[in-house]
Amino acid sequence: MEGHPPAAAAARRKGIGTRVWLVVSESGESHMEEVGKHSIMRRTGLPGRDLRVLDPMLSYPSTILGRERAIVLNLEHIKAIITAKEVLMINSTNPLLVNFIHHLQEHVSSPRDSAQQEKNAENDSPSNMAQTLVPAGSKSLPFEFRALEACLESACRCLESETQTLEQEAYPALDELTSKISTLNLERVRQIKSRLVAISGRVQKVRDELEHLLDDDNDMAEMYLTEKLVGHSMEHTSREEVYDEAPEDGKESGQDSESEHNSAILTAIKPNIEELEMLLEAYFAQIDGISQKLFHMSEYVDDTEDFINIMLDEKQNQLLQMGVMLSTANMILNAGIVVVGLFGMNISISLFEGKPIQFWETTFGTVGGCVALYLIAIGWGRKKKLV
Repeated sequence: MEGHPPAAAAARRKGIGTRVWLVVSESGESHMEEVGKHSIMRRTGLPGRDLRVLDPMLSYPSTILGRERAIVLNLEHIKAIITAKEVLMINSTNPLLVNFIHHLQEHVSSPRDSAQQEKNAENDSPSNMAQTLVPAGSKSLPFEFRALEACLESACRCLESETQTLEQEAYPALDELTSKISTLNLERVRQIKSRLVAISGRVQKVRDELEHLLDDDNDMAEMYLTEKLVGHSMEHTSREEVYDEAPEDGKESGQDSESEHNSAILTAIKPNIEELEMLLEAYFAQIDGISQKLFHMSEYVDDTEDFINIMLDEKQNQLLQMGVMLSTANMILNAGIVVVGLFGMNISISLFEGKPIQFWETTFGTVGGCVALYLIAIGWGRKKKLV
């Protein structure tokens, strides 16, 4: 039996689960790395189930996960892993992702105060409201929060752009449908409603994720990666100092002092989540505004549907009234036909032997009687509000 060469087998095993990742460092520089799944797990400390959220072949809703050493983001076109030192993203040719990468590089490499001034200068930026709500100061945000802010800003900008485009198409189409009900207009409104439902679900999922984070202080505390990294370094240093200073015959006192020292360090490095809370609150307010726009648009669609149904019911009532009037006329006409049939019989009566004027009197009398019966029937129907 022929076997594969050992080098080929090793290359095949090495390629299992390997992807090309785009890595953006804290200095804003980016480069490509071909890394395997297990290497990413060791590098970021993430379990395999969290990496499935980033798989482009699987359909996962918007997700923000705070872990011990990384933040996992799945927001719209952004699938990224944020650590305290770098951002890892699966390489893609999506134009939205290409633009986001340039924005991310500028955002993470610039200090907080300069980025704030640049963004306040952009009056047409969709994230101005979010930027004004975030407190600006001399202290810059840590790397993971600058990267998180860039991701949230890009996702909100994408959703807001799609919402504005949908608004520009929806309202004129709905107004045109109310003025003229046609198959073409109905098809346009049907497509708009499908897009509205889809984008509303996406916006609602992002809103729910931000609301879940804001309601859970522990989840927000988990996202302070830089402080946790510094805290672990301090804890490691303190342990070495305690072990060096503890006497050999006083192990118990050394352990007590180590425990007290570690407790003091952990208390000192416990993150103040107010900074992250303000950041998330800003983008929650922005995404909530987008959700309100979609809600008003959905209400407008529902009102238009109700108006169309009222118009169709009115047309149906008019057709029913016309049907009643035609049925009444048909019944009266049948009565006149009965009279004509009676006079058409081959029998001998004195009316047939008279003068020609008797024929016209009989004809006009029959027609007049039918008209009178019709008017009486219609009048009775209007009195009873049947017509």
